[in-house]
Amino acid sequence: MSRALIIGAGGVAGVVIHKCCQNSEVFTDICIASRTKAKCDKFKEELQGKTKTNITTAQVNADNVPELVALMKEYKPDICINVALPYQDLHIMDACLECKVDYLDTANYEPEDTAKFEYSWQWAYRERFEKAGITAVLGSGFDPGVTGVFCAYAQKHYFDEINYIDILDCNGGDHGYPFATNFNPEINIREVSAKGSYIQDGKWVETEPMEIKRVYNFDQVGEKDMYLLHHEELESLALNIKGIKRIRFFMTFGQSYLTHLKCLENVGMTSIEPIMYEGKEIVPLQFLKAVLPDPASLGPRTKGKTNIGCIFQGKKDGKDKTYYVYNVCDHQECYKEVGSQAISYTTGVPAMIGAMMVLTGKWKKPGVYNVEEFDPDPFMEALNKWGLPWTENFNPVLVD
Repeated sequence: MSRALIIGAGGVAGVVIHKCCQNSEVFTDICIASRTKAKCDKFKEELQGKTKTNITTAQVNADNVPELVALMKEYKPDICINVALPYQDLHIMDACLECKVDYLDTANYEPEDTAKFEYSWQWAYRERFEKAGITAVLGSGFDPGVTGVFCAYAQKHYFDEINYIDILDCNGGDHGYPFATNFNPEINIREVSAKGSYIQDGKWVETEPMEIKRVYNFDQVGEKDMYLLHHEELESLALNIKGIKRIRFFMTFGQSYLTHLKCLENVGMTSIEPIMYEGKEIVPLQFLKAVLPDPASLGPRTKGKTNIGCIFQGKKDGKDKTYYVYNVCDHQECYKEVGSQAISYTTGVPAMIGAMMVLTGKWKKPGVYNVEEFDPDPFMEALNKWGLPWTENFNPVLVD
């Protein structure tokens, strides 16, 4: 019997909530908490009576550590699943430390006032979590998350050393809007507008935003343009996977998205620097987020599939070896099951699975860890069971 506190009530949170309720043998009780309690209540009304999981709701400001602590002391969760904003990671980790509650998130902490994506702030909690005897799992979404588990699985079963990793994230879905983002617009645009980077021979190599383009033919999606981005899992994988010489991350974008984004950049709408407007201080990117379609509303209108995976090059028994493992997810199948599009689904399902790994003791050890530091096998088995089956290719087309 386990109690999970789920902080957040957006699209990804909705998937986590649905999947926890499907997995009622592990998640016997959940509490959904958000700044807007009405959103939490809506999930409860939708699911109560359709699941054996007991559902409660609460209002909490995830920027306020005392509020978080009070909620945790009242609810007494075994784990806190953080699917709020990345800006709030450290506040929630602080509350988990004070209450000795295990912690899991889907994206690394980033300061709200600067586009800086790295694990240093959360890794700094390692000794405190270890001394408290609690576990923190960082980045248990898809990328980061499943991509890290894919890497650990490849290392465990197929390679003596992995020299090159290319992470490929393809969204072949079409929602019909001229411009919309498939997850939080503020986070999405910050990520895409930042300088690209990859790791080569132990050092970061920086590129201009969207400077490096490749074309790849994705299974069940087709040929797509993809661009090299900075992504947080590169940092941890370069440390935890043996033999790495180069690791890169690519994401697909359509020309319409890129054209609209360029126009918004040119008029300053993607800036995170505050400006004065009619006597009030606003952040242009936050204003843009307010007027764009809510990603949670895209589910019924998004058609097509995603394909996300990792291509590996390395050695086994002294011989060169290549391996590609990936998942294909259908937007409309996700919507039929949990009411979301595939971007939220591919993030929310791994968050539930990661929490299940901790609660069942398979990933339970004191400290702060990235997913590739745990045994990948039970997680990989759970992906097949809970909606994200994976495919292997031992002779893939390489990116270069």
